[in-house]
Amino acid sequence: MSITIKHIEAAALRITPFAVRTPLLASAGLAKAIGASAAYLKPEVLQVCGAFKFRGAMNRLAQLTPAQRKAGVVAFSSGNHAQGVAIAAGIVGCPAVIVMPSDAPQIKIDGTRAAGAEIRLYDRYSESREAISQAIAVERGAVVVPAFDDLDIIAGQGTIGLEIADQAAQAGGPLDILLCPVGGGGLIAGTSLALADRSPGTQVWGVEPAGFDDTARSLAAQERLGNSSGGSTLCDSLMSPMPGLFTFAINQETLAGVLTVTDAEVKAAMRFAFERLKLVVEPGGSVGLAAARAGKLDLSGKRVGIVLSGGNVDPGQFAQILAEG
Repeated sequence: MSITIKHIEAAALRITPFAVRTPLLASAGLAKAIGASAAYLKPEVLQVCGAFKFRGAMNRLAQLTPAQRKAGVVAFSSGNHAQGVAIAAGIVGCPAVIVMPSDAPQIKIDGTRAAGAEIRLYDRYSESREAISQAIAVERGAVVVPAFDDLDIIAGQGTIGLEIADQAAQAGGPLDILLCPVGGGGLIAGTSLALADRSPGTQVWGVEPAGFDDTARSLAAQERLGNSSGGSTLCDSLMSPMPGLFTFAINQETLAGVLTVTDAEVKAAMRFAFERLKLVVEPGGSVGLAAARAGKLDLSGKRVGIVLSGGNVDPGQFAQILAEG
């Protein structure tokens, strides 16, 4: 199976009644800070559930059969996919069980529960979320909704790329470079596929947190490699164990490369987003901005876009990060 621009266009039609068409915000201050000719931000922090994940979840659940809707869905996620699936399930009218790590940010657990989902907590260091989800699916006859390695999920996330291409053209011309967070790879796979068709001159660069650079290492090795167990990062939403089968195959063809940022660089980017851009961005959603500000790539004279993938940060953690500045 494969995915094409037609799948992404179809996803856009499905989710348009429910998803936010987030703006592409120009920032002269950011452009000056990074040496770009123009800088634009795609704030998925303004999306339903506060993150891009709603797009893919809505596209997948909109295609459930009546019998599948009755049986319900099960998903595993540290938070943003969890909330996206929970809200989409409420829209289509089906029950949802979400398997979440017990150390997920409380704001994400609370948001998922508030959306009406049943939550099953697990220990990410000693239990398998996949095994737990599969057992629930077998017991209830539920449909498993993967966080990233699913063609309908990828197509839904790809609607971001369609919007960026259109919005950039209206803002003066195509982007030269887009910086995008990478966890399991669904967001960047869909977005890069859309841009390859609509804005082929745009280089798409992924950004990962240090210690969780599985996509960068996998691309270099030309095979999927995992992250070491027991590692940690501030970017809880980007802690996927390894790239997906579908996502890696796509990203091998579409990405210009993958950059890495430290937790300290992420914190600085979060403070910049709040103080200068007036945006609340979670750690994982800030990595593209962190890479740009830290000079990980030469952006001189370029038209640069940055995806801010989510804004669901724990209030206490956010206050502490702001205070550190």
